[in-house]
Amino acid sequence: MTGFSRRHFLSLTGSAAAAALTGGANAAMGPNDKFDLVIKGGDVLDPSQSLRGKRDIGIRWGVIEAIENEIPAVRASKTIDAAGKLVTPGLIDLHCHVYPYGSAIGIPADELVQFQGTTTVVSAGDAGVNNLAALRRYIVAQSRARIYAFVHIANNGLSAFPIAELYNIDNAQVEACAMALAENPDFLIGVKVRMSENVIYKHGLEPLKRGIQACEMCGWPAKMMVHIGGVETGALMSDILDLLRPGDVLTHAYSGAPNNAGAFTNIVQDGRLLPAALAAKQRGVIFDVGHGGGSFDFTVAEVAIPAGCTPDTISSDIHVFSGNSPGMPYLPNVMSKFMAMGFTLEQVVTMATSAPAKIINRAPKIGTLQLGAPGDVAILDVVEGPVTFVDTRNNKRDGKVLLKPVQTVINGVPFGRPYQSPFAVR
Repeated sequence: MTGFSRRHFLSLTGSAAAAALTGGANAAMGPNDKFDLVIKGGDVLDPSQSLRGKRDIGIRWGVIEAIENEIPAVRASKTIDAAGKLVTPGLIDLHCHVYPYGSAIGIPADELVQFQGTTTVVSAGDAGVNNLAALRRYIVAQSRARIYAFVHIANNGLSAFPIAELYNIDNAQVEACAMALAENPDFLIGVKVRMSENVIYKHGLEPLKRGIQACEMCGWPAKMMVHIGGVETGALMSDILDLLRPGDVLTHAYSGAPNNAGAFTNIVQDGRLLPAALAAKQRGVIFDVGHGGGSFDFTVAEVAIPAGCTPDTISSDIHVFSGNSPGMPYLPNVMSKFMAMGFTLEQVVTMATSAPAKIINRAPKIGTLQLGAPGDVAILDVVEGPVTFVDTRNNKRDGKVLLKPVQTVINGVPFGRPYQSPFAVR
């Protein structure tokens, strides 16, 4: 390599990496400079900017450099033709299970991308203190999809079977959980607890109280994510709601799952919304869908939503079992169900982009197509025509629109195999 030393080569590659990390795309583009990728002619919908209309999106160095009515073809190194498609910020799934090998129900986040259009996902309590480091080092660090997490209050994390993680309350160690939060504020959102009777047995509010205590000990404003569905008693459900703080997340908010005795003890009881649920919503508790394989009931949602408990976020609760259930809880499909219930396209996209980005304290970095944001883009088909949706209790509802992922771009690179580095020599 005459005239080109190894040191020179390393300095060049280091400069490229530094440019990507420090926002090199902010440097002014000359009239002859090219975008690495242009997404052309799509119907762009970005709730974070109240933007809707046909636009071209130019991406350089992994971030969004331009949104214009038209970017000349000669300025694109690569182009995706999005004509006739919906183009949104990369979708954010606030509740999923993406810890393969460390959890009995985890799916690799990157395997979900083509089915969900998700560029960011949140692991909902897959790991506890004992296996959190492995999640971060071996899963998060090696995934192209961006992953954050709620750490489980149980040291052993989520244990689906044969014995749930909180049958033994001694698994919930407050100090250890608080230390994990204190050491990982860049990665963790807060603490997860499952409050179903078949998880916590007869421990009442104690698991939730310990989770909140860990949040308040850690030194930063960590949130609770609280799983409901099949709570031991109706009174306990109200007590759970009363304990939640503004900003905490109530997931499976519209669950119709019964408790161990077959009683319905969720936010709708005897056909009426619990007063405690409305009070929680009014003081700022986040209502998250968390559809999953057993946690979304149309009949619950159809009572709770008109009574004031509208969803703040739409999430999938996707895992190896729920993904094969009749409800098909892939995120765009769940969004489509809420359109069948009367929500607009703009509303469901908001609940899967800018709204969860704010909840995980990452707005305006993600969930947006603003200039300078990471080049995370979801391209979807909006298929119009009769479609029937099924919830997790076999209730059916008819709709007229189905959202189907077509292509996903993460950090400016179209997702697929083989992976091509944005810094590859052209």
